[in-house]
Amino acid sequence: MTDSALGYGQQSERVMADAAEVEMTYRKVTFRLMTFLFVCWVLNYLDRVNVSFAQLQLKQDLGLSDTAYGLGVSLFFIGYILLEVPSTLLLKRIGARKTVTRIMLLWGGISTAMAFMTAPWQFYLARTLLGAAEAGFWPGIILYLTYWYPAERRPRITSRFLLAIAAAGIIGGPLSGFILQNFANVWGYRNWQWLFFLEGLPAIIAGVVAYFYLTDRPEDAKWLTDREKRIIVEGLEADRRAKPADAPSRLLAALCDPRVYVLAAGWATVPLCGTILNYWTATIIKQAGIGNVLHIGLLSALPYMVGAVAMLVIARSSDLRLERRWHFVASTTAGAVGAATLTLLTHNWPAAIVCLSLVSISYFAAAAIIWSIPPTYLTGDAAAGGIGVISSLGQVGAFFGPIVLGWVKTMTGSFAAGLLLVAALVFAGGVAVLMGVPKPDSRP
Repeated sequence: MTDSALGYGQQSERVMADAAEVEMTYRKVTFRLMTFLFVCWVLNYLDRVNVSFAQLQLKQDLGLSDTAYGLGVSLFFIGYILLEVPSTLLLKRIGARKTVTRIMLLWGGISTAMAFMTAPWQFYLARTLLGAAEAGFWPGIILYLTYWYPAERRPRITSRFLLAIAAAGIIGGPLSGFILQNFANVWGYRNWQWLFFLEGLPAIIAGVVAYFYLTDRPEDAKWLTDREKRIIVEGLEADRRAKPADAPSRLLAALCDPRVYVLAAGWATVPLCGTILNYWTATIIKQAGIGNVLHIGLLSALPYMVGAVAMLVIARSSDLRLERRWHFVASTTAGAVGAATLTLLTHNWPAAIVCLSLVSISYFAAAAIIWSIPPTYLTGDAAAGGIGVISSLGQVGAFFGPIVLGWVKTMTGSFAAGLLLVAALVFAGGVAVLMGVPKPDSRP
């Protein structure tokens, strides 16, 4: 073997070792931070959507109609929308550790307190306060990822993080069904009271842990070596240099950027699908002919499983092709078809599960893809504020969705008209992103 060949082999080995070291570093970060945040997000969704199971008995005890229930669900999004941007900007100032601690302690406390509701106004107040407490968690985590991962890694991490929602659905449905089935009148409390208390308490515990466990930035991580810190910081600096020179860095610039509002319209498709999946799945399955609450809980997990697998496949395809817009519109189209077809098949439970699974594909895959777009052209305050604006404006659909579906169900005894409206809006949101976000800006 020649000296030159030997030299080439040594150089290749060194490059491979460097790449392996980088991968090992990011694996370490992911295990340390994202595992804990994954658990937090699971608890978040358990506390947010357990009301869909509680309402099977809650409505009778509090005297709530379907319209009143839909209103209570929607009130969650008032505080959520109003405080998304301030909470995200506050995270940029005080760090994720204090922000996540504050959010989780508040939402856990409010969720457990819902166990003691005795009147409709208390349900409305609790849902409003719960939304205000949770405001900023999701966009804050999206911002937090930009402190640790360069652009090419964030879609994969985001998709894995979103698996927490699927895990909450997979775990939460059977768990909620089990609690409702087995905790009726235990110690004199109704089963839905136990549901709120038992599923809210872990969030309080996780909030305490967050204060001592999370690290705001790589430079502060005592669990990383100096070399590992340097690998992460250099990756982030290279990422910043790769952004366009005219990338908005101020909040006002982000507010004047039309892409922010196009992406908000796209993001709105996700909570619209979530309205069906998170708040009405139990009712739809019951209406399709399943009466046992434990069986309802088990069946409700199936759409989340399908959505989780589809999200991983679609997100991987999007990353390999470095393409976002067509993957996004394909995802939203699946959700629109599922919602529209559900109007014809609400009395056939296997068909209803298939339709809910299509809605779930849109719910998960669209969310994983769309959040890979804003950080590619926003920096600094514009990133924090812009992400918050997109998230909060997108939740407007989540506010009106439950009200409309609940009102339609009360007036007609069917979800059909409301589901068709959701289908049309979800499809339109996908087309808006396809047409309104220029191709170069949709690539990391």
